[in-house]
Amino acid sequence: MATDQTHEHAHAHEPEDTDARVRRRLRELRVARGLTLAAVAERAGMAVSTLSRLESGGRRMALDHLPALARALDVTVDELLAVRIQPDPRIRSAPRTRSGTTYWELTNDPAASGLRAYKMRIGAEKNEPQPLRTHAGHDWVYVLRGRLRLILGDDDLVLEPGEAAEFSCWTPHWLGSVDGPVELIAIFGPQGERLHIRE
Repeated sequence: MATDQTHEHAHAHEPEDTDARVRRRLRELRVARGLTLAAVAERAGMAVSTLSRLESGGRRMALDHLPALARALDVTVDELLAVRIQPDPRIRSAPRTRSGTTYWELTNDPAASGLRAYKMRIGAEKNEPQPLRTHAGHDWVYVLRGRLRLILGDDDLVLEPGEAAEFSCWTPHWLGSVDGPVELIAIFGPQGERLHIRE
């Protein structure tokens, strides 16, 4: 005799109905484009409350909703109805080297948080402090191998493997190596990424 758990497991693998799929796609596309419910409702020529109920399942999706919603999201009706294909989650980024440091990007899509993660390798030659810099946001670092020198305002610190640091980037700072190359994971906000990597 099938248990409730077995029944629930089987139910989880039932095909998603069209209404549920369109609701999910509607939200996915709206969020991916950074649009509010109000913005999409205005583009589609419908009340925000109507769009909210359509997204949440409080109102059944009708065929005449689809063209307006597709136009509002800048997709075709077929794309709105399409079964979502799971994107490849693996991240393949070419290393880039700047001022003695090599960066491997570890973030595919930072749109939701605005943060980007990097693996960094700071060369042994980068061991003499350069002018300290400031910018908005916070930096976070975790040392994988080697010893990291972190100058933070008046503090001159050495981080060993397995140690992490988080600091306000309004404090003047500099990262370098001690006694050979150092590898670390770093998380930067948009301003930190621009200053550390792109400028």
